[in-house]
This record gives sequence, C-alpha cells and structure tokens, in this order.
Amino acid sequence: MKFAGILKTTQVAMIAGFLSVGAMQAAVAAQDPNQFVEQIANNTLQAVNQSDAAKSGDISAINGIVTQYLMPHINMEKTTRLAVGQPWRQATAEQRSALVNGFKQTLLRTYSGAFRNVTSGTTITMQPFRGDTNASDVVVRSIITAGQGPVSVDYRLEKAGNSWKIYDLNVENIWLIQNYRNQFAGQISQGGIDGLIKALNR
Repeated sequence: MKFAGILKTTQVAMIAGFLSVGAMQAAVAAQDPNQFVEQIANNTLQAVNQSDAAKSGDISAINGIVTQYLMPHINMEKTTRLAVGQPWRQATAEQRSALVNGFKQTLLRTYSGAFRNVTSGTTITMQPFRGDTNASDVVVRSIITAGQGPVSVDYRLEKAGNSWKIYDLNVENIWLIQNYRNQFAGQISQGGIDGLIKALNR
C-alpha cells in the first residue's frame, strides 16, 4: 500500500526522529521526556553510523535495525486504533490484530526505505519542554537536521511503567495518525476493514 503526504516528502526527518527515539533498550532510567528522547537519540545515531551494512543500503540490515531499535518503543495498538478511528470499534479481535500487524509492516517498510538517507551529519536538537514532566501524556519537540535542512519533528509520548512509548509523530505540523486516518477512511469506505487489511499487506 503506497501512502502519499508527509511520508513521501519528509522520510529523512521521520526516520531520523523515530529511530532516535527507538534506540538501545539498555535501560534508560525514568526521567523527563526531553532527556529520554535526547539520550536515546544520541545512542541510536551513534549505532546507525557504526553499521557499515546499513550505510551501504543492505535492506536486511536496515530492517533488523528498525525492528530492534524502533518498533518496541511504539505503542502499535494505540497508533493503529487512532489511525483507523471509528471503524476500529466494529472490528473483530482477529481483524484488530491483523490491522496492527499490517500497519506495523507498512511502517517498517517506510522507515527502512528512508533509513538509507540517514548520514553521519544527521542530528537532533531538543526544544524546551513546555508540558508537565509528571503528566502521563506529553509532546516532545525537536529539530532534525539532515541533508535537506532542518525539519521540526514532535513526538507524542505516553507513560509506560517507568519509561515512555511513542504513539504519534508530527512532521512540519502534520500528525502521522491524522494523515493515515484520512487514507484509511477512503480504503475502508471502498472495501471495509478487510479491504484495509489487504491493502496494508500489499
């Protein structure tokens, strides 16, 4: 399934931002959201730049890095539920599971393709945190600098135990979930939930 919009025009910024947050699971202690993102970002970008296979464009290596360092830090069920919207309530448990798995594979393919554009010059700069550090749902803001210049990337995080999970991403004032919700709605209107599942797995 091919998606238009921000995923086509800002792939470098998105992969840099998302991979930054999804980094080495070696325990990042509970801390304020900005520190959480920044610490993991620095660790991940270093790991990316040390992977010769990934930098050479080896898709297996890229998929492995994305799967290991990014996907465990995303609340895929919540992201999928919000992107599907109202039709999620009518979906069966089996359909919901298929939607989550299909959307996960879609994001994996998208990020793996964009990963090839991350370079040693890719950096992330955290912006001042404006929320309540004790809140369970926060937005962290950053500036990603890559080959195409600086791009604003915001992350919507939720508390998960003593850590955080990502469930939405904003690139240049376009939220990922809203972007997909519009596309999913069109797919569902044509083929129902099963039609969306098939499209996600193409």
